[in-house]
Formats: sequence, structure tokens, C-alpha cells
Amino acid sequence: MKKQILLRGLLGIPVGIAIGCLITIFVSLGIADGSYYPCVPALATQVGSEINAVVLQMILCAVLGAVFGSASVIWEMDNWSIAKQTGIYFSVTALAMLPIAYITHWMEHSFVGFLIYFGIFFAIFIVMWLMQYYIVKSKIKKMNLKVKKPNNL
Repeated sequence: MKKQILLRGLLGIPVGIAIGCLITIFVSLGIADGSYYPCVPALATQVGSEINAVVLQMILCAVLGAVFGSASVIWEMDNWSIAKQTGIYFSVTALAMLPIAYITHWMEHSFVGFLIYFGIFFAIFIVMWLMQYYIVKSKIKKMNLKVKKPNNL
């Protein structure tokens, strides 16, 4: 189990960095003024330069990737209920995501900003959870149909 957590965490690092880079590209495309926005200007101001901000943001995206990757082993805890798995996974990922979002200025630095960001995080989590749930449910249904089907050899 510890080996899986470590391996998935290490594999999550480049995934987190890649997702972070893709998000900056999509944000820049969304702004649509022909410029690339690698980070929030407030972060660059806080850390003294844009390159410092980008490096910090990349490191924190790597941390997020590692956390999400490592936490994925929670879904394989067969002796835990789906409610327990979901609650623990959500708690672990939220405890990483929310402080990092605050540090990187991905959320407004106010209580309302926190609530809005948390709401978005929660909504995305629910959508992803439901998608995964129905994918697994469909796979189980297909397996059960194969088991019930007589062999025609």
C-alpha cells in the first residue's frame, strides 16, 4: 500500500504540472487578447517577479498532482464504504487544494472568495464522482451480464 501511494504520488507530479500548464493556456485563450498569462498578476507582485510566481505555481501544481495521485489509493480500500472513501478523498484533496489556491491567488482573498472557490471545487468534485460512479456501475452491469450468459462453445 505504501509503495502504491508513493508511486502514484510520483506519477501525479508531472500530471499536476501538465494540468497546471493547460489551465494557464485555457485561461489565456479565454481572455482572448493574444497574450499568455502564466499566473495571476497578484502572485507575481507578491513573490517579486513573474518567473518566481511561475516557479512557485509549478511546484504547487506538482504538489497537487502528488496529493491527488497518492489519494487515489483511497478508492481501492475495499473494506471502506463508498461514503467513507468519498469523504476521506474529498477531505484530503480539499485540504491540499484550498490552501494552494489561496497561495497562488486562484481565489479571491476574502471569505466570499473562499466560499465561491470551495463551491466550484465541490461542484467539480461531485460531477467527477458521478461520472466515475456511473462508469463503474456500467462496467459492473456488463460483467454481470457476461457471468449470467451461458457459454455457447
